[in-house]
Amino acid sequence: MDLVVFLSVLAGLFVVVGLAQPLSELVRLPFAVVLALLGIMIGAGAGFFLATDLTDALNPLALSILGLPISSQVFLYVFLPTLLFQVALTLDLRRMLDDWVPILVMAVLAVVVATFVIGAALMPVAAQPLVVCLMAGAIVATTDPSAVVAIFREIGAPARLARLIEGESLLNDAAAIALFGLFLALVVPGLEEPSLPWLAFVMTLAGGALTGIAIAAGIVALADWLRGQPLAQVSVSVALPYIAFITAERAVGASGVIAVVAAGMTLNLAGPARLPPDQWKYLRDTWDLLAHWAGSLVFLLAALLVPRLLDGLTWRDAGIVGVTVTAAFAARALILFGLLPLMRMARVSPEISPAYKAVILWGGLRGAVTLALALAVSENPRVAPDAQRLVVVVATGFTLFTLLVQGTTLRAMIRLTGIDRPPPLEAALQSQVVAVALQTVRAVVAEVAGRYALTRETVRSEAKRFAERLDRAVAHAEEGTEILDRDRLTLGLVTLAGREREMVLDGFREGTIPAALMTRMLAAADRLIEGTRIVGRSAYRQAARDALAYGRGHALATFLHRRLRLSRPLARRVADRFETLIITRMILRDLHDFVDSRILRIHGRRVADILHEVLTRREEETEREIAGMRLQYPGFAEEIERRFIRRTALRLEEREIAASRDDGLIGADLYAALMRDVNARRRGVEARPRLDLERQKDEMVAAFPLFASLSEVARRRLARGLQTVYADPGELVVRKGTTAGAVYFVASGALELEIAGQRQPLGPDEMFGELALLTGSRVRRGNVRAITHATLLRLDESRFFALLRRWPELRSEVVENATRRGLDRSAVERVLADRLAGR
Repeated sequence: MDLVVFLSVLAGLFVVVGLAQPLSELVRLPFAVVLALLGIMIGAGAGFFLATDLTDALNPLALSILGLPISSQVFLYVFLPTLLFQVALTLDLRRMLDDWVPILVMAVLAVVVATFVIGAALMPVAAQPLVVCLMAGAIVATTDPSAVVAIFREIGAPARLARLIEGESLLNDAAAIALFGLFLALVVPGLEEPSLPWLAFVMTLAGGALTGIAIAAGIVALADWLRGQPLAQVSVSVALPYIAFITAERAVGASGVIAVVAAGMTLNLAGPARLPPDQWKYLRDTWDLLAHWAGSLVFLLAALLVPRLLDGLTWRDAGIVGVTVTAAFAARALILFGLLPLMRMARVSPEISPAYKAVILWGGLRGAVTLALALAVSENPRVAPDAQRLVVVVATGFTLFTLLVQGTTLRAMIRLTGIDRPPPLEAALQSQVVAVALQTVRAVVAEVAGRYALTRETVRSEAKRFAERLDRAVAHAEEGTEILDRDRLTLGLVTLAGREREMVLDGFREGTIPAALMTRMLAAADRLIEGTRIVGRSAYRQAARDALAYGRGHALATFLHRRLRLSRPLARRVADRFETLIITRMILRDLHDFVDSRILRIHGRRVADILHEVLTRREEETEREIAGMRLQYPGFAEEIERRFIRRTALRLEEREIAASRDDGLIGADLYAALMRDVNARRRGVEARPRLDLERQKDEMVAAFPLFASLSEVARRRLARGLQTVYADPGELVVRKGTTAGAVYFVASGALELEIAGQRQPLGPDEMFGELALLTGSRVRRGNVRAITHATLLRLDESRFFALLRRWPELRSEVVENATRRGLDRSAVERVLADRLAGR
C-alpha cells in the first residue's frame, strides 16, 4: 500500500476515534461497543461500494480501507503489549495483593473451565476433533471488562469489585493465549507436541514472568540513571513491553503476554521509588494516552475484519455460535455463582451481591484478542480448512453477539438489577449533603452580591429563585429515611477515610510525600474505606491498627539483619516506616479541622465528637510508635522532619514563583532561572537521610556505662563484634529452656524478665543472658519479653568471655550483677575462672 494512502486512512481512523467518545456519551453505549459498530459499518460500507455498480468514485477509498495490512501479527506484536503493559502499570497492585487468591482463581481457573465447557459443547455439533473445539474454546474464553469497569466507576460500585475484574482481565488474556498455543501445537501437524502439556503450560507462564521481571529491572535501573530527563525515561519505558514480549516469545520460548504483564507490574512497584513524583506522573499519563490510541485502533481494525470473516455464514454456523454463547454463559455462571460463594466462605473473596454477579456475567464482552487469535488460525496454512472455518465462525459470531447484544443492553441490565440506585441510607445522606451545601452557597452568593454592588432587583429575583430550590432540597432531606447515629458514624468514618486519601494525593502532587510512600498510604486509606463500609467502626479501628503494624517485609528485613547481618533492607524499611508515621501524624491533626468544618454540619455534634475521639486515639497510637522508634533510632526522626520541612518550603517557593509568572510580575527568563535554582536545591533535599545502623551501634557502645572504662580503640573493636537487635513490643527475645549462646545489653527501651514466677523490669544500660553462661548449665531459666520498642546489643558467647578475659573491671561488674540476681558469688567466680582458663 502506498505510504501516503496508508497515512490518510490512519488519520481518518483517528478522527473516528475522536468522534466515537462524544457519540458513546450521546447514545449511552460503552465506548468499545461504539468503536466496534463504527468499524463494522466502515468495513461493510467499503465492501459494498467496491462490489456495487452504482458508482466507482469511492473504489480507491474502499480498496485502501480493505487493503490495510491487518494481520494477527499486528494485533499480537504491536497493540497487545501496549494494552497489557498500561493496565499492569496503572493497577493498584498493593491492594490487588490482598485479593490475589480470587483474582488468580477467576483469571486462570475461569479460563480453563470456559475452555473445556465450550470445547465439550462444540464437539457434538461441530464435527471436529476435541482438540480443535478446545482451541476454539480457549480463543473465546478471554474477556474484556472495560465496559463493565467503566460503568461500575460511574455508578460508584465498590472499588474492590472493580479491582477484581481488572485483575482478572489482566491475567486471563495471558492464560487464554497460553492455552491457545498449547492446543495449536496439538492441532497443527508436524509441530512438536509437548510430552507433559500441563507442565509445559505452567513453565510457559513461569518463564514469561521471570523474563519480564529481569528485563524490567534493567529498564528501571536505566530510568533511574536518566533521572531528570522525562522524555528519555518515557522512551525507554515504551521499549520495555516490546523487548519483554519478543525476548520471551522468540528467545526464551515462554509466554510473551505474561512477560509484558510482569514487566509492567515490576515498573509499577519499583518506579515510584526511583522516579520523582512529577516524572512518574508524566510517564503514566503518556502510557494512558498510548493505551487509549492502541485500544481504540484495535477495536476499529478488528471490526473492519468482521464482514470479511463472516462471509458465507450459514444457519448451521449460527447454531454453532448459539451453542458457544450458551456454553460460555454456563461456564461463567459456574464460576460466579458456584465458585465465588465457596471462596467467600473461605474468606478469600469479598461479598458480591447477586445483582453485581448478573452484571458481571452479562458484561463479559469479547474483543480484539479473540479476533486476533482467530485471525492467526485462519492465516496458518497448516491448520485444516474445516478447523479454520470453525474457529473463525465461533470467534467472530461470539464477539458480535457480545458487542451487539450484551454491549448495547448492558445499561438496561444495570437498571434492571437496580445497582445504579443508591441504598436508602446513602440517598438520605446525599439529600442532607445537598441541603447543607446549598445553605453555604446562599450565604456566599449573598456576600459576593453585596461586595460587588450588583443590581438590587437582579439580586432579589435570583435570591428568590435560589431560595425555592433550597426549600425543595430541605423538604426532600426531611422526607428521607431517618438516619441513626450509628449509621451517621459509619458514614462519617467513610468520609474521614476518603478525605485522608485525598490529603495523601495532595501531598504527593505537592511533592511532600514520595511516590513509594504514597502508594502504601493510599492502600491503607482504601482498606479503611472498604472495611468501614462493610463492618463499621470496629473495622475502621482494626484497619488503622493494621496500618501501624509491621508487615511481612519488615519481618524478612529483620531476619536478614539478625541472621545474615545484611542491614540495608532493614534500614530502608525503618526509613519508610518513620516517614510514613510522621506524615500520618500530620494528616490526622489536619483531619480534626475537616470534622469541624464539613462533617459537623451534616452529621451533628455527637457524631463529630466521636470522630474527634477516634482521631485522637489514632494520634496517640501513632505518637507512641514514633516515640518508640525515636528511642531505637535516635537522631533519625529529626532528620526526616527537617527533610519534610525543606521539601514543603521548596514546594511553596515554587508555587509563589509560578504565581508571580502567571500574574506577569516576572518574565520567562527570570522564571526559568529561578526554577533552575529551585530544582538544584530540590535534588539535595530529595535524598533521604541515611540510617546508618553501624554508626548507631558505635554510638550506643560509647554511651553504655558498662563500657565507659574501655579505650576508644577497644570500644570500636567491641562494636564490630556486637550485633544490633531491634525488638518490637510483645516480642519474645529470650525463651525459657533454650540453650544460651549470647549476652544482651539494653541500649534503649523497656523489657521484662520473667523467672520463677517473678517479673523483673529491664531498662537501658542493663544486661541479661549472662546468668545461663555462668551457671554451667547453659539453659535459659526465664523469658525476656520487650514491653516497648527496644534496641539491644547482642554479643555471642566466645566474644563475651574474651571480653571478660581482657578487662577485669568488666568481669567484676558481671559477677556483681549475677550476685544481685541470686546466684552464689563463689560458684559464679569458680565457673568464670574455669571458662576464662579454657576449661
